[in-house]
Amino acid sequence: MSDASAAAASSAAPAEELQDKLKLSGEAAAPAEAPVEPPHPSGLTLDERFALVRSVAEECINDEELRTLLAKKPVPVAYDGFEPSGRMHIAQGVMKAINVNKLTKSGCHFKFWVADWFAQLNNKMGGDLKKIQTVGKYMVEVWKAVGMDLSKVEFLSSSEEINKRPDEYWTLVMDIARKNNLKRIVRCSQIMGRSETDDLSAAQIFYPCMQCADIFFLKADICQLGMDQRKVNMLAREYCDDIKRKLKPIILSHRMMPGLLEGQEKMSKSDPNSAIFMEDSEAEVNTKIKKAFCPPKVTAGNPCIEYVKYIVLPWFGHFEVRRPAEHGGDRRYTCVDELVADYEEGGLHPGDLKAGLSRHLNAILQPVRDHFENNAEAKELLKKVRSYKVTK
Repeated sequence: MSDASAAAASSAAPAEELQDKLKLSGEAAAPAEAPVEPPHPSGLTLDERFALVRSVAEECINDEELRTLLAKKPVPVAYDGFEPSGRMHIAQGVMKAINVNKLTKSGCHFKFWVADWFAQLNNKMGGDLKKIQTVGKYMVEVWKAVGMDLSKVEFLSSSEEINKRPDEYWTLVMDIARKNNLKRIVRCSQIMGRSETDDLSAAQIFYPCMQCADIFFLKADICQLGMDQRKVNMLAREYCDDIKRKLKPIILSHRMMPGLLEGQEKMSKSDPNSAIFMEDSEAEVNTKIKKAFCPPKVTAGNPCIEYVKYIVLPWFGHFEVRRPAEHGGDRRYTCVDELVADYEEGGLHPGDLKAGLSRHLNAILQPVRDHFENNAEAKELLKKVRSYKVTK
């Protein structure tokens, strides 16, 4: 055998061994038979657990697989990864807390992948790993303060965890890279906030292969990320087909919240007027909501309606509007359809909607403000994060 042939055989062996392991682990994940209605530590029935998990997602791939997973595995592993890349906006802070609490209540164990190496690859915080890790610590403090139930949550640093099992991780990354052409990987550039036409660095091209590998490395049953991460999650399911792995990760993609200004389909950390940040002052929240795009009688593309629907109603179970009797008096909405109908008919004025929205958001954010004001360590973290320049 030539040196080149020997090298090729040697490099192929780990990949083949890896595929065998993944197949076996996938097959072994579920028992042969599931009871009709198994008792569950959560105290919820299968239907209740399914409804609770399904409620976090705008899209699920797919419902049948999700129900089967919940029936056969008492404690599924759900995961989300985040780049520590600046201050946390309210969608990432509050919506993620709502979703994680739903998943853990249903019996899931949640793994947060603190993607510090990924943020460095994507040139966030100028590629300064120390700054990136500081931002990661700040983000954990935010979720603690806002009320995320951390009893079934793990925060795992990508740089630390990969270095613990580098042979397993990098063999998996290389196998995923080998099984996909460059065009397919570049199509995943959306997950980094990039487009296919951007001038991507070699590191950014490698990024999707690594994020795909994360799912298997973390032994995740459920990928609970935003719709903007859908392409790489689908890549993971396709990889399962390549290696003949029967149990594929289930994708629960949550909605992406729009920015506050007209035409902003997504919040931007680099534009302070685009979003409410988790430790914004009451006055800052009031000013931003007052300036927000909110056309009368129009709910489509209206960020204020979106905030009520996806943040306020899930958090409080209701949305209250306060106004004088001559202007219709106070009103309490308990479902979004009722709110939308009233707004589109003109029964709810944009000014009243905005005032109610500001009041509810400030109530949610006050514990976060208190935490960063009264906890010395958290206060110092926020001071550092505020001093960093956000880079795209």
